[in-house]
Order: sequence, then structure tokens, then C-alpha cells
Amino acid sequence: MSTQKKIIKLLGVRPVIIPEVEIKNCIDFLKTYLLNHLHLKTLIVAISGGQDSTLTGKLCQITAEKIRNETKEKNYKFIALRLPYGVQYDEEDCQDVIDFIRPDQVFNINIKPAILKSEESLKKSGITISDYIRGNEKARERMKVQYSVAAVKNGLVVGTGNAAENITGFFTKYGDNGTDINPISKLNKKQGRLLLQKLNCPKHLYLKKPMADLEDEKPQQEDESILGVTYNIIDAYLEGEKIDIKSQKIIEQLYLKTLHKRNLPVTQ
Repeated sequence: MSTQKKIIKLLGVRPVIIPEVEIKNCIDFLKTYLLNHLHLKTLIVAISGGQDSTLTGKLCQITAEKIRNETKEKNYKFIALRLPYGVQYDEEDCQDVIDFIRPDQVFNINIKPAILKSEESLKKSGITISDYIRGNEKARERMKVQYSVAAVKNGLVVGTGNAAENITGFFTKYGDNGTDINPISKLNKKQGRLLLQKLNCPKHLYLKKPMADLEDEKPQQEDESILGVTYNIIDAYLEGEKIDIKSQKIIEQLYLKTLHKRNLPVTQ
């Protein structure tokens, strides 16, 4: 079996999906988990303004509404968290996402003071972090906040990572991948867009160029410029298509280099 086929099998990506069927599968997946864990009453997603959190948030809102209708229990809710670092460049898009999802509840929590205090504490111990490391601290701080809200609200932290990010390791270890459940992990970027189209998402949101936007010195840097390969090519690879050798090497090297991010901690 080729490396490509092995990766596709491990990530569970299918070359063709039916959007309405996939939407139902994701909702059923979330609904079944919640109903099997009766102490959990809320679904929690950090809304960044990008495609993946937009899709995940919408799926969670639909799930919460379905459970309320079926069980007649009003405590089931979707909570959207806005977790900007200061003022976010694409805040207008974030508000458009909130308008599209229409969450049951929204919390706005600025993570910048916490990051600055953490950095100040490190400096007192003689540790100075780079802008890149600070970016990872932002991702981990956001996850910490989500779990604090989840603890108070009997919540389930829902991940937004997709297969295209998973294969490249384009996420922060114990940050945006440190969630309880992930309904879109087997979808690539193109498939995620198809689901958003089916859900009548505003076009400018699902066609938006993906960017993590974690580094202060490189604001709004697009993911593809960092990865060295486009998401369209990554999607094609994940769907089993033959791509150019250079891109294949980049993708497979990224996959191997970031294996530690996808594995459980090493034990003796």
C-alpha cells in the first residue's frame, strides 16, 4: 500500500460525499454523544471567523435545537465563544458568522491580558518567548478558556479541525486539537465548503482564504504560504488523486514531521 493510501485510510477521508447526508451524519454523531452522556448539556465552539469554526458552529446549533425539540429539555444549548487577542482584523467576518449560526448564547472573552501576564511571568524567570511561540500560547489559552466555560456550563468542547489540517499538522499541540469531540475531522477543505453551501452560508465566509492569524509580526498570513502547498492540492491528495511529485513530497514530509502531534503521549 502506498504512503498516500495509508494516510487516507488512517484519516478516514472519502473521495466523494453527499453534503446533505454528511450534515445529517455530523449532527447525529454529536446528538448521540450528548444523549449518551446525560450530565452534558451544552456544545461549545470557539468562533474564529474561518470556514471550519463556521461549519462546526452551525452543526452544533442545529444539533442543540434538534435535541431540544425531541427531548423537550430546554437546557441543551450551543455556546459560541469569541476569543480575540485584542482587536481581531477580521472581526466583521466573525460577526457575520455569529449572524449565520445564531447561537443560543455568545461569550466574548479577550485573551490578550492573559497572554501578556503569562509572558511577563516567563520574563521574570529569564524566559523570553518568540512571536511564533506566543502564537501557540494564544491557541492554548483559547482552549483553556473553552474548558473553563465547559466546566461551568456542563459542556462538551467541540473541535474544528479537518483532514487537510490533520495531515499537515497545521494546528497547535494541546491547543486547537485538544478537544472532546470532532465532527468534521474526516472532511477536507473542499468538502467543508460543500456542507456550508448546503447550509446556505454567506459565500464570502466559506470562500475566505484560511489563515491561523496567530503571529503578531505576520498578521493574516495565509495558511498556504506557510505550508508551501495549496489546500486544493492537499484535498486532491486526500481524495486519492495523483498530484505532482513536489507537492506530494511536501505533504508527506509534513505528515511524518508532525506525527507526534497526532499521537498520544509516549509511555514506558
